[in-house]
Amino acid sequence: MFRFKCSFRYNNSVHEGGVLGTCDCRPRWRTKRAAPAHRTSSISGMEEEGARPLFSFGVIADIQYADIDDGYNFVCTRRRYYRHSLKLLRRASDSWKSESPRPSFVLQLGDIIDGFNKKHDASRKALDAVLRELNNDGAAAVHHVWGNHEFYNFSREELSASALNSKGVCGAEEGAAGDSYWYDFSPAPRFRFVVLDAYDVSVIGRQERSERYGQALRLLLEHNDNEELNNPPARPGLEQRFVKFNGGFSQDQLQWLDRLLTISDEKHEKVTIVSHLPVHPSSSDPICLAWNYDEVLSVLHSHKCVVCFMAGHDHDGGYHKDFYGIHYLTFEGVIETPPEQDAFGTVYVYEDKMILKGHGRVASRILQYL
Repeated sequence: MFRFKCSFRYNNSVHEGGVLGTCDCRPRWRTKRAAPAHRTSSISGMEEEGARPLFSFGVIADIQYADIDDGYNFVCTRRRYYRHSLKLLRRASDSWKSESPRPSFVLQLGDIIDGFNKKHDASRKALDAVLRELNNDGAAAVHHVWGNHEFYNFSREELSASALNSKGVCGAEEGAAGDSYWYDFSPAPRFRFVVLDAYDVSVIGRQERSERYGQALRLLLEHNDNEELNNPPARPGLEQRFVKFNGGFSQDQLQWLDRLLTISDEKHEKVTIVSHLPVHPSSSDPICLAWNYDEVLSVLHSHKCVVCFMAGHDHDGGYHKDFYGIHYLTFEGVIETPPEQDAFGTVYVYEDKMILKGHGRVASRILQYL
């Protein structure tokens, strides 16, 4: 069952819809409040003291590359740099390769190419261009998250057979059956990472005759009375998340996650979870939240092992630390980053904390474990 607890109120906003590949712009209003970030100087100070991380990994979100001219979102408030996103990715990749030691892996948090590629019959070409930058000589292995733009370009069957299926990377375990996409991996003793499928229940990426498509459509029609379901409901607040370009986590996936975290509790592991969609209302605008975010939070809060949840989708990014000590990081999108800036990070993992060294729009933070 999907349970909803909508108690916040925000201003209404007309959201972009109706055009393939452009349905995830941010409204004018903002609702999240990020805690002050620890700047890079704090990280430099620790390095000078001789503290060495156990391992590190790179993070990047919403590249959305397309070989087309710059554009804007529907309300013309945010510029999108389709071609330049590839150059920003190249800078990120070069930065990771220059680090010593190099990151053990990279988390690519979804929307790797833009939906406009489908319109121009350029999906494969665009994906190849991006993967060349990510997989060039000396690059770290990449764990790919699937977002809405992956499904604008490819079917689930195509994604499963593509390089964007990273279940086999770094000893990853297959957690999902069929064409669902979730798994976990352990890059070092007592540390585990979980990749979730935020569009497991969705009207994009699912065949119309499938049970999960039907479940998603019923849910949307219950909460959104617009003819164009990419437009948010008229009701304000957290109801805004019920749009076509979002999705939800199936009960099978949540039960698998609960079982996995129980094992991690017993092993005293530190677990970081990643998804394209954010799951905490204070780390994202409501229009970008997963439909059943509250069910995910219920699972996370019932386990001591979870230390961080990372997501993309909201191009403005966000951060929140909750009462349980879990850090929720939403990474700024490359696609809306001006060419002279950057939007990526490297996370250094220690016994008692993770340190995010951000570049450009991504702030540096110290993520202390409880």
